[in-house]
Amino acid sequence: MRGGGLHFHFHLWLVFLFALTAASFGLGVENQSVRCIAAERRALLDFKKRLTVVENRLVSWTSEEEECCNWIGVGCDNSTGHVVKLDLDAMFTTGEIGSSLLELKHLSYLDLSSNHFHKIPDFIGSLSELTYLDLSGNSFTGFIPHQLGNLSRLLCLDFSRNSLSSFIPISFDNMPALQRINFEGNNLEGGIPKSLRNICNLKELNLNDNKLSGSLGVVIKNLSGCAKDSLEALNLARNRLTEALPDLSILSSLRKLSLSGNQLEGPLPVSIGKMSQLVLLDVSSNSLHDCWNKYMILTAINLENNDLSRIIPNSLGSLQTLESLRLRNTSLYGEIPQSLENSTALKLLDLGDNKLTGIIPPWIGERLNGLNVLHLRSNEFHGNIPSTLCRQQLLQVLDLSLNNISGDIPSCLNNLTAMAHLGSSMALIPLVGITYTVDFIGAIGINFHEHLLVVWKGFEREYGNTLGLLKSIDLSCNKLSGKIPRELASLQGLINLNLSRNMLRGSIIREISQLKSLDSLNLSTNNLSGEIPESMSELSFLSMLDFSNNNLSGKIPSSTQLQSFNATSYSGNPGLCGEPLRKCPGGEPPKMPNNGGNEGLGDINIFNW
Repeated sequence: MRGGGLHFHFHLWLVFLFALTAASFGLGVENQSVRCIAAERRALLDFKKRLTVVENRLVSWTSEEEECCNWIGVGCDNSTGHVVKLDLDAMFTTGEIGSSLLELKHLSYLDLSSNHFHKIPDFIGSLSELTYLDLSGNSFTGFIPHQLGNLSRLLCLDFSRNSLSSFIPISFDNMPALQRINFEGNNLEGGIPKSLRNICNLKELNLNDNKLSGSLGVVIKNLSGCAKDSLEALNLARNRLTEALPDLSILSSLRKLSLSGNQLEGPLPVSIGKMSQLVLLDVSSNSLHDCWNKYMILTAINLENNDLSRIIPNSLGSLQTLESLRLRNTSLYGEIPQSLENSTALKLLDLGDNKLTGIIPPWIGERLNGLNVLHLRSNEFHGNIPSTLCRQQLLQVLDLSLNNISGDIPSCLNNLTAMAHLGSSMALIPLVGITYTVDFIGAIGINFHEHLLVVWKGFEREYGNTLGLLKSIDLSCNKLSGKIPRELASLQGLINLNLSRNMLRGSIIREISQLKSLDSLNLSTNNLSGEIPESMSELSFLSMLDFSNNNLSGKIPSSTQLQSFNATSYSGNPGLCGEPLRKCPGGEPPKMPNNGGNEGLGDINIFNW
């Protein structure tokens, strides 16, 4: 998932439309006296002839099986026998969408998504009964047929994840019933049609990841008809929209807004503070500044990768419904205001890559008890790690790296119980790349599934859908001293532990073998001494290990895992030996001298080393 974008997944649409069809048309074949219409059966067989189906997934579509209403992906009206539904989602099908579909004159639901059809045919605009049309994920190229504007009954239109180009040619004047439009992930250019303003039932408009250009003000103006009163979710992320943000308060029903990854500049308008329904705001990766207002009932704010160049205002503490606050890389300075302790619903706090100073406030551990992610890396914090952080029993990602933090690592970190559990211990991490589901009734259920940038194995990586499985502690690049606390070994769900580039002393704890989920362990550039514990050989999931630049000595324990790492993982420890480093002194096995009594046997190793 890419940073800053809202990705809309509307699972309830399928459920609703299926229920609607079933209720209105009696979908099914319960009335055994009503059978498949012969002409429609022939049309389906002709449609199949133009396809190449992997693994014979349409095996039931045969001339021998007369009852086409029983075929895979086919749904019929229970009272008339007419085909009203064709759902071939992810059938791994290639070929041509044949015009024989025109014989299915009662078809209201058509889903050909996630296949490999060649072209969107113009004739689809003649399937006049369609209420649901999903052609997403087919790698279609070329233009969107303007004939689609004839589908006056359509509720849902989804052409996302294709390679469609040029401008949006459809006139929406004859499509008053549309509630959802999804053109995400294409190569569409220009602006949006003025005719969108006349769709009075439009709830979701998803145009992210295209090449739309021009003034955002013009886009908003083209939504200023009756659509402005119905629109609840607007996603224009990762386009080429320019200029300052206009007055957005005319979109009075808007609940989710993503404008990330454009070329917007200037301040956020004060009018955003008047949008009483807005709960999710993502304007990350633009050139915005002075983006501070009272944002009413916002649940998530993402302003990362903007040049705010100011202190964090106390007013943010008034957002008591806030669950996700992302201000990474926004040139913030000063201290974290204590008013944020009032935002007790926070689950994600990302203030990384700024110039924040002062100590890490103890109230973060005392008041923000629901945190799943605390990301304060690459600032100028000093002082100790507050022991109150140990109260964060839901915390799964703790990143305090690249600061000036000193003192010991708190031994009470074993109280971070979410990191002690194997697998995913939180229901859903609220992070940005927010997904949500929407139904036709207008109630929007919000599910948070964000991305997070984590330094992993020396590289900055983005975690999205798998973020709930990530359990990580990164305290690297500070001034921490003392010993590695044995209590850390109780965090058996840890996948990443990075304590590198500090001043830690003592030995590597033997109990580290209890961290059996570890994928990445970095203890490099400290003052650790003694031998590598033999128990390290039990860590079978390690794919990254760095013990370099310490004072370790003795033989590297033998195991397939430990010997598989490059010698650089152990370099800078003059007293360390064994594969993959130099052989340890006295490590050569003795050989049986050849005194002539064992001709032909050669040198025999009498020990099983």
